Amino acid sequence: MNWNNRIRQVHRWLSIIFTATVAANFIAMALGEPPAWIVYSPLLPLFLLLFTGLYMFMLPYVAQRATKS
Repeated sequence: MNWNNRIRQVHRWLSIIFTATVAANFIAMALGEPPAWIVYSPLLPLFLLLFTGLYMFMLPYVAQRATKS
């Protein structure tokens, strides 16, 4: 497995974790005042999604630049 496929799989799993934490947030808010660790739990996967997403966003531009030179 090459590096790009690994990043893509990490991004996919992070999106699943992010979705689960957001759903847990809504469930906790429906039951009452949620604890702070539940409220802020989506931030870590979201922050990591930013980096993997930016990496995948730049891949076509880097490949295009590599073929031109």
